[in-house]
Amino acid sequence: MQSTSQGRLLRPAPPRSQWSDTQTGRFFERIERETGEHFETYRDAWQWSVDNLDAFWGELWREADIIEHAPYTHVLASEHMPGAAWFPGALINWGEHLVRGLRSQGDKPMLIARSQTRDDFELTGDETVDLVTRIQQGLIRAGVGKGDRVVGYLPNIPEIVALFIAATSLGAIFCSVPPEMGTRSVLDRITQLEPTLIVALDGYTWGTKQISRVDELAAIREALPGITAVLVPYLNSDADVPPGVIPWSEFTSTAGDYIVEPLPFDAPLVVLFSSGTTGKPKAIVHGHGGLLITHMRDLRLMFNIDERDKTFWFSTTGWMVWTLSVSTLMTGASMVLMDGDPNWPALDGEWSQWAMLGTTGATYFATGSAYLGASAHAAIDPARKWDLSKLREIQCSGSPLAADVAVWVYEHVNPDVLLSPASGGTDICSGFLSGSALAGVYAGEMSVPMLGVAIDSWSPEGQTVPIGEPGELVCTKPLPSMPVFFWGDTNNERYTASYFDVYPGIWRHGDWLIHTERDTWIISGRSDATLNRGGVRLGTAEFYGVLDPLPGIADSMVLHFEDPAGGMGQLVLLAVSTEGADRDALEKAIRTSIRTELSPRHVPDVIVWTPSVPRTATGKRLEIPLKRVVQLTREGKPIEASVMDRGVLVYPDDVDAIVNAVIAVLPAS
Repeated sequence: MQSTSQGRLLRPAPPRSQWSDTQTGRFFERIERETGEHFETYRDAWQWSVDNLDAFWGELWREADIIEHAPYTHVLASEHMPGAAWFPGALINWGEHLVRGLRSQGDKPMLIARSQTRDDFELTGDETVDLVTRIQQGLIRAGVGKGDRVVGYLPNIPEIVALFIAATSLGAIFCSVPPEMGTRSVLDRITQLEPTLIVALDGYTWGTKQISRVDELAAIREALPGITAVLVPYLNSDADVPPGVIPWSEFTSTAGDYIVEPLPFDAPLVVLFSSGTTGKPKAIVHGHGGLLITHMRDLRLMFNIDERDKTFWFSTTGWMVWTLSVSTLMTGASMVLMDGDPNWPALDGEWSQWAMLGTTGATYFATGSAYLGASAHAAIDPARKWDLSKLREIQCSGSPLAADVAVWVYEHVNPDVLLSPASGGTDICSGFLSGSALAGVYAGEMSVPMLGVAIDSWSPEGQTVPIGEPGELVCTKPLPSMPVFFWGDTNNERYTASYFDVYPGIWRHGDWLIHTERDTWIISGRSDATLNRGGVRLGTAEFYGVLDPLPGIADSMVLHFEDPAGGMGQLVLLAVSTEGADRDALEKAIRTSIRTELSPRHVPDVIVWTPSVPRTATGKRLEIPLKRVVQLTREGKPIEASVMDRGVLVYPDDVDAIVNAVIAVLPAS
């Protein structure tokens, strides 16, 4: 199925005459009128945006009506990477733009909360601003000011959205850790920041399970004795508040005027953490201006979101997508916030993401590619069960979207939807590649580089690789949302080593990128997870593109253990079968499919059946950490917590059995 669907045109690009139907098109039509330029295709517009960074980002600043407390002197004073200097002199605040968007909508519901823990409720724009101001008063009483760090240990509910806006409007620095993380995972992250205040919950419901976080909060307070703690009674409205902890009702008891602190463009706004799956989580600091202007580009020009939209971003509060989702409020669009198990009681059940779309009438949907893949391979038909007629765009990320899944979306979700597979990362809190209303949609491929992103696919020698061949994803010019710095990173050593160690002055992201003959793009896997099979590089995404659609396969992971002597090494496939599947028949089907659709070199040496494969809550497969755990265990060496943070895994209890099963099939060393 994958080979016949790959590259199939699912939605053609609109004619040039229809550009005025979108914010993107109207923006470039204005540029045409004012400059004499002409853009016949999205590719033309993109090329202008990367050839003229000053003009593009400056015109976007004007288009978005950025609130300036002091003007900038230049758009881009220095292009040097790392350390490009964007909009020097400007004084702005990210939070102020969200409050402007909320106020513009007045009594329209802006935060539509759906939860498996408590009753549904909604907050209008005015009510949300009121909550923001009450939180600000609580923060001020607690002594929080500019530069202090504020932590949210909360799920995707209105309280954390308002907390984010309130704290950063005061000039404090925000970070969020989702409540599914246990004590060690939380402390690995927030102790780096020496936070002043944490807002936490007593517990939450996940499907049929009630999960307490009382002990976790106590452990956090013990580890950080100077921290002020605020408790949101979420699981139990009558939850006991521990001594020394401020109840949420008291914290938000005082109304006040909205307060905004004007800040330089690169003033720290939020700390996002890398997954922590291959070492101690990097504390990535993003600035007010970088996320403000970049998210304006994303929301307005790439996703065409405006005040008519009702958006549903399914995300844990620890994913960069959640930070981007909160910025939606800048546009005047409302947000559906869901907290709960999206697979309960079924992939298309009453708490599924499809149900949220159907019952709220959402127009824009951002989700994980893994969720779409699971829905497609379970052969559900959500459009027959739920009214998805208002849905105009689906953005998906977290992993590549297989071609067969893209076809399924058009056949079983909405034939008119704009499907927008995207790739980016926490590192830029945005994307490098996505879809566009001005471009076509091809199965298994990403349509376009995002505006202003000078992306390319490079060889080890720093040259553009030929069409159809994989190369390193690089960004050859700076972006406003590249990190300001890493917290605690002396002399930017870890920052430089993370992105600029291979090509000095050029951002290397760590993905294998293929530019197709259709002028589309494919991520074929992480470059650090690429398999070197007898001198031939194999991208892991190639395997999953074949394996994911196979009936009877619930999940899979590919590991390659190299031969020190330079041979082929041992290629191990971990496979999870669906209930009742015939594994002997499946193994034959796996080998035949891989040999036929990829090559004999791709066929695994051994297939190991496991209860799950290590994934994060966002669907990311953790090939490298698992391989390292296997190697260390096999060598009898201690495994530091930084090798694999089990707190970010969906099924952490399965890891030991998986490791032992892999070791059992490896040849004696």
